Amino acid sequence: MTIKAQPGRTNIGSEHPEPYKALTAVAKRADEAALAEGLSPLLIEMVKIRVSQINGCAFCLRIHTLDALGKGESAERLSLLPAWRESGYFDEKERSALALAEYITDIRDSHSHTGLYESAAAHLSPGQMSAVSWVALVINSYNRIAISSAYEVNP
Repeated sequence: MTIKAQPGRTNIGSEHPEPYKALTAVAKRADEAALAEGLSPLLIEMVKIRVSQINGCAFCLRIHTLDALGKGESAERLSLLPAWRESGYFDEKERSALALAEYITDIRDSHSHTGLYESAAAHLSPGQMSAVSWVALVINSYNRIAISSAYEVNP
């Protein structure tokens, strides 16, 4: 897949491909760690989608929404993801992973959410906490690359 930046923007992934390739390797390892810790492929995609929603990254939203649908996620759950706290569609593990991903994504407010990390730890093992954190950190990086490079998102 060729990724085009909008005119007048530098595609930092193309301009310096080695750091981008290194990030891709970290992303693969983060996904592998999450799977090894017993997190489902659908939950991994939901974390990526939720982080991309928060960051407003249309490029990553398109990719991971299609990936989630391809892995069997329902359109109904995807449509409720922005309001996961108010819906009964997500179990405690999923809710904890989504809360932790939001905590990591909106880190500037971390001091006002002091109990969130501990709350997530009640339903996730230390290995799962680490794996969700890595998945969230990597997708945050991809969001920032796509947004700052103004990746085109066209039908």
